Amino acid sequence: MPAPSTTLSKTGTAPHSPPDGTAPRPGRGHLAQALRRNLTAHGFLIGAVLCFAVFSWYPMVREFLLAFQKTESGRTTWVGFDNFRTVAGDPAFWQAWSNTLLYTALALVLGFAVPFAAALVINEFRHGQGYLRLLVYLPVMLPPVAAVLLFKYLYDPGYGLLNELLGFLGLPEQQWLQDPDLSLLAVVIASTWMNMGGATLIYLAALQSIPGELYEAAELDGAGLLRKIWHVTIPQTRLVLSLMLLMQVIATMQVFVEPFLLTGGAGPEGSTTTVVYLIYQYAFNFNNYGAAAALGLLLLVLLAGFSAAYVKLSRAEDE
Repeated sequence: MPAPSTTLSKTGTAPHSPPDGTAPRPGRGHLAQALRRNLTAHGFLIGAVLCFAVFSWYPMVREFLLAFQKTESGRTTWVGFDNFRTVAGDPAFWQAWSNTLLYTALALVLGFAVPFAAALVINEFRHGQGYLRLLVYLPVMLPPVAAVLLFKYLYDPGYGLLNELLGFLGLPEQQWLQDPDLSLLAVVIASTWMNMGGATLIYLAALQSIPGELYEAAELDGAGLLRKIWHVTIPQTRLVLSLMLLMQVIATMQVFVEPFLLTGGAGPEGSTTTVVYLIYQYAFNFNNYGAAAALGLLLLVLLAGFSAAYVKLSRAEDE
């Protein structure tokens, strides 16, 4: 059987093949197209890097420099650790840290547990989950100012709905935002309601990824609801829970909007003064940007140290 013939050019070689038999080289059109494609990709990348540099990295570097500087009469001088000494000597310094840590603890009890419990309840519904997801996420879509003003109305000692409800139940009315013992708890409740929607949806997605066979095996072993949650649900969602715990601590340590709008920032007897609100006072009320930057740097170091320690402990536990 004769071999298949190939069409040869006038020179006796196959078309598009160089005389020496080497592979054909890409034309200039292909090189130009690849160059344009790479330039476009690098252009988008450079734009993103510039945005991060201008709006994220530069403020961090500027804050670090301001923490060791002082500006008077338009002249900037290096003052070393004087700004840190000024901040540490302020009586409101330790109170702000105490309030912030207490707020974080209360927010973990409510803001971390309540969304997870809500996700567990929603996950048990066979019908209407879409409606329930919308309902629980609705507060997140409200502007923060509108949500805080709503709670300010609810907490009002004269005509607030909460005191009306307490009176209907025969309980004494409370000065929610005027009592130093209740003001911080009132802020935590408002913040939990405003921000729980996103966490609830994340927990719900994690719960729906758990294989149903695990629950069936637990039921065969005689496990009840609490034992299934403890031995199946929590271990299967441990990674998500750990990540949300870290994000919750970082977010609550930087709380500002809720106490600022509900209690004016400081609150009765300074009960709602937080670290970020103290930074705001130094910068915009006292015009002491060096002290504000020093306090912000302390908060940054604390959160970075906590995050590093938490990640290290998590890795050691996984190993």
